[in-house]
Amino acid sequence: MTALPEPAPASPSSSSPSPPPSPSSSSSSSSSSSRTPPPPSAAPPGLWRERRFVLLAAARTLSVLGNGFARVALSFAVLALPGAGPGQLSLVLACQAVPQLAFVLVGGVIADRMSRSRLMVVADLVGAAAYAGLAAMVLTGHAPLSALCLLAVLAGTATALFSPAMDGVIPLLVPAGRLQQANGLLRVGMNGAMLLGLALSGVTVALVGAGWALALNAASFLVSAALIRGLRLPARARTGTSGWTELRDGWREFSGRQWLWVVVAQYAVVVAALNANAGVLGPLAAERDLGGARAWSLIVAAQALGTVAGAGLAARIRVRRPVLVAVVATFPLAAPLALLAVRAPVPLIALAMCGAGVASDIFGVLWATTVQREVPEEALSRVSSYDWFGSLAFAPLGLLVAGPVAARIGVGHALAGCASLVVLASAAALLSPQVRGLRAPD
Repeated sequence: MTALPEPAPASPSSSSPSPPPSPSSSSSSSSSSSRTPPPPSAAPPGLWRERRFVLLAAARTLSVLGNGFARVALSFAVLALPGAGPGQLSLVLACQAVPQLAFVLVGGVIADRMSRSRLMVVADLVGAAAYAGLAAMVLTGHAPLSALCLLAVLAGTATALFSPAMDGVIPLLVPAGRLQQANGLLRVGMNGAMLLGLALSGVTVALVGAGWALALNAASFLVSAALIRGLRLPARARTGTSGWTELRDGWREFSGRQWLWVVVAQYAVVVAALNANAGVLGPLAAERDLGGARAWSLIVAAQALGTVAGAGLAARIRVRRPVLVAVVATFPLAAPLALLAVRAPVPLIALAMCGAGVASDIFGVLWATTVQREVPEEALSRVSSYDWFGSLAFAPLGLLVAGPVAARIGVGHALAGCASLVVLASAAALLSPQVRGLRAPD
């Protein structure tokens, strides 16, 4: 395995070496060392004192908060159009989701060819333009479906450009030994912001309308761009190779690590099963057996609370085999699916969903940290793009087949099948020697 090169410290004052002692001071200290122990070395400053990490954390928290508003506002905005229904809503959401998968590999190549912070700023500005356009159309009442789809494609493209660059930025801002803590703290902020955004979005849409809620998301992109601009990461050295060549090099880095492609293959199945539950099967089961939307909202909120707790826990735990622990943490994701399948009481399902939220963020933090440590920094965004692409490859398929399968064999059996897929895929990943054996540095 190739370890990440040590990133440059965030502040010169924390990395300046002390001058060598003079001979006289050396002899003096050696004569007194037998009487008094040397003073302990100073602890490194906390991440919250590192200006660039704080800028990144603030940018991501505000942007995710805005996305929490947009997730609800966009759906209500489309459904409020004359003659609009579920088909039109599905089309707009698909136009947003497909570019995230189609262009993420391109985003990885670009992020490894230029300043990652500059690419993130560009992506934020593109996202701001897309949501500002959506807000303007909704507020003016002139919102053709074709224009909504075009702006949704633009918003999805912005995400595809941003995500690989974001994954490659963190090792440039914090020392290698603090990557896990940094990933955990970032996820605490983002998960808390998403929870708050989803909680407030319905109230915001009801009070000021979907258009203004979309405008708030556009503003959050602009603030995020301004904060990320302060990172001022240097431009990448030009390699003189084509984008296709760099894409192939990224594939070699990805496919040459068994633990990496095995877990991505595992998560392609897991994400498809979880998508089927979140988008189709869970709401159907809640409507049929649990009392409807209120019960489902409680279950989803419990999961969101679990992700906040899980990210905080993952920032602190220390494990010797991070990939093994991450894969084992995937098994609890099957529990709420199985409980929904057998029509368990709502509090028990909510408790299982909370546990699944904790487990999913333990996986996320350990996984992100391991990839950042083991993959060379110059290829990190390209490898991250393959990670994103592979993990999301079957996600649309899960949504597409969930409804027909549930209609044919029943919602309970479909949920049980999804739970089985999660367990089988995770168990298969454990067969890999590298998944079981890869160790974190001391």
